[in-house]
Amino acid sequence: MGGSLAGLLAARALVGHAERVTIVERDRFPKEDADGDGEGGAPRPGVPQNRHPHVLLEGGQHALDALLPGFMAELTAAGAPRVGMPADMVQFQNDRWFRRVSATTHIHTGSRAQLERLVRRRVLAEPSVTLIEGTDTVGLTGDATRVRGVLVRERGDGARREQRELAADLVVDASGRGTKAPRWLAAVGAEAPHEEIIDTGLAYASRVYRDTTGTLGTLGGDPSADALGLHVVPNPTQPYGAVVLPLEDGTHLATFSGLRGDEPPTDEKEFEAYAERLPHPVVHRWMRDAEPLSPISGFRLTANVRRRYDLPGRPAGFLATGDALCTFNPIYGQGMAVAAMSALALRDALGDPRRTPTTRRVQRALLAASRQAWDISAGADKKMPGATGNAVAVRPADRVAGWYLRRVQERVPGDPVVGRAFRSVVSLNEPLGALFAPAVARAVLFGPVKETPAEPPMTRE
Repeated sequence: MGGSLAGLLAARALVGHAERVTIVERDRFPKEDADGDGEGGAPRPGVPQNRHPHVLLEGGQHALDALLPGFMAELTAAGAPRVGMPADMVQFQNDRWFRRVSATTHIHTGSRAQLERLVRRRVLAEPSVTLIEGTDTVGLTGDATRVRGVLVRERGDGARREQRELAADLVVDASGRGTKAPRWLAAVGAEAPHEEIIDTGLAYASRVYRDTTGTLGTLGGDPSADALGLHVVPNPTQPYGAVVLPLEDGTHLATFSGLRGDEPPTDEKEFEAYAERLPHPVVHRWMRDAEPLSPISGFRLTANVRRRYDLPGRPAGFLATGDALCTFNPIYGQGMAVAAMSALALRDALGDPRRTPTTRRVQRALLAASRQAWDISAGADKKMPGATGNAVAVRPADRVAGWYLRRVQERVPGDPVVGRAFRSVVSLNEPLGALFAPAVARAVLFGPVKETPAEPPMTRE
């Protein structure tokens, strides 16, 4: 259920484990020309965040290459910008500028539509994978012990409106943050999953610009402008955020974020004025001189939601993945990486020769693939003012970890050793334990907070 990134990659993971894999997608995908371009990279209604930044973290890059060998080289060849952190980014957090030392991790910042188009082309080339477009999934079949298929209905004015059943040995819910699967499970007598929720009320608004000043570089652009992006990171005492990232066509996507009651506006004049609320004017100055190329798009559905399908009592034959399993506050840029890492976990769990892949065992593997991202986003959002939800309570262990992590974050902007470890963790490339490696722990517990630039560092060290 669902033909976006999580659904496509789950389908690829199932190849070799199923005679036939059917993807049911409510949208009709944009058509591609014979050369693979055409409208294939255009935004579509089923991805409401399409007009906002999408970064692909390094953990997701490795997972994509494992699922689709050579994919990252293909993405880079298609022009997706590869941004080195911290070398290529002018970044401000906790009243300090980051030193722009050599990059220890890279993110891809091209459009979601471009990445999804390339994945879709690779997955649908598999002979055992079939796509049903323009079709809603409207329910499940089966009972409290086993899901046996889905009910679907064709969309569109001229479509036949009656429901029909697609029988299946396994149903995978990859329908996104708006999933209706909990309701459908209850309708067949099964227990709906327990949901853990943390909601800061964060909202953001985005617009595409062309840099007309030479302040920011692009791939193949002005070599004298070695900064590719700008980033102002919010925190509990400074709730306003901004990011400016390069896209594959040489433009930049600018996004502002704010919390409940003080959301970024979509009105043109108010949008520009909102930039004045940031703790430093560097983004406002850049935007004032850049050329706007698009309308302003807003987005407000940013709660962290985790559905515990791994608990006992759930029916066999049903799995959830991607945002249908675990939705993160998009400000942390984790969604695409976790979709890829979850698909890799699905493939490996099904192919494990040591264990029978029961529904619960495989669902636990999917949950484990998203756990570190959840710990990062949920852990940070608990501390934001006005956070609501049933999972916002701070445990004693959270306080101890919070003390250590505050010392980590104080040292990240200026200490290359701590910075390398921190970036490896937030890029989902190393486990949280990397922050406690001996050299890192010594710097965090006993080392000083090192000096950082007093003004925006527009050139690398």
